[in-house]
Amino acid sequence: PQVKAFVTQDIPLYHNLEMKHLPGADPELVLLSHRYEELERIPLSDMTREEINQLVQELGFYRKETPDAPVPEEFQFAPAKPLPTLLPPQAPTADGKTAPRHDKEEHPDL
Repeated sequence: PQVKAFVTQDIPLYHNLEMKHLPGADPELVLLSHRYEELERIPLSDMTREEINQLVQELGFYRKETPDAPVPEEFQFAPAKPLPTLLPPQAPTADGKTAPRHDKEEHPDL
């Protein structure tokens, strides 16, 4: 019931958040890049409505006051983050491998 309340009452308030109903599938939040490539799946079944709202806002989705409220210019592409600037090449580590540039938890395309 918590996820259903989020879907029916809260999703319409978020900019750039869409609901896709898949019969028989457990509810999950699927994060996509600006190229619609899947970045992450977050199961929602065990979360409360408040936890889901908090998560979505922490991810950078803009919540409007009403479904028809205008979205400020700075949030038009939210939750997209600016494209990362090119980093200088990293020196290989002691084992000869290059260290990863991004932590697994970072999603520069969001």
